[in-house]
Amino acid sequence: MNALTLTPTAFLIVCPLLFLAGFVDSIAGGGGLISLPAYLFAGLPTHMAIGTNKLSSTCGTALTTARFIRGGLINWRLALPGIAAAMVGSACGSRLSLLADERVIRGVLFAVLPAAAFIVLNPRFFPEREERETKADARTVTVCVLAALIIGFYDGFYGPGTGTFLIIAFTAFGGLSVGAANAHAKAINLTTNITSLLVFLRGGTVLIPLGLAAAACNMLGNYVGSGLAMRGGAKITRPIILVVLALLLVKLVTE
Repeated sequence: MNALTLTPTAFLIVCPLLFLAGFVDSIAGGGGLISLPAYLFAGLPTHMAIGTNKLSSTCGTALTTARFIRGGLINWRLALPGIAAAMVGSACGSRLSLLADERVIRGVLFAVLPAAAFIVLNPRFFPEREERETKADARTVTVCVLAALIIGFYDGFYGPGTGTFLIIAFTAFGGLSVGAANAHAKAINLTTNITSLLVFLRGGTVLIPLGLAAAACNMLGNYVGSGLAMRGGAKITRPIILVVLALLLVKLVTE
């Protein structure tokens, strides 16, 4: 599919789902579990779907990250080392993705779907901790850097679930509260998105008209959802993500 063959149906499929993805992502991460399938449902080839998804998700994540920054929720002594590691991981993953056969990426999809469903269904991955000042001690910085590097590589290669995986790493291993983990995950996820987008743009696998329209919807969803972040929103998003995962699995099996 290219700009000349882009149909209104693609916009009708992608735009509402990208609003939903932005809403979900701003609350608990995992918006890519909805946004990437949306592009695949619309008929985009795998590489084009991943590249275009980077454009829309970058815009949405930027809006949510800005709100967290204005709220003073990001400790830059902790975030900056993670951002540097995320740039390296995402660039390497994106380059590998462009070289990989679509069948390999589909295989990753099959592996990620059950893992993502398990995480979404298991609230123990999101332990509730009392909100407190976010400290940048050696342990937390190390966890942040390693998570940003490894998960950043995954985000560059494929992507869905990146925000959720970062939140899990920061809460389960870094000792952050869910609120602090969410804020720092957004800053790092924005970095991986921008880095990966630049690689995919250079590779010519970004459908810009559809991506920009979807970005507007994604930003609106992020704006609405970020206002509800940390107020029980994850309970709302779990059923939505599971439905989308099931639909994507059906699509993959029947193709």
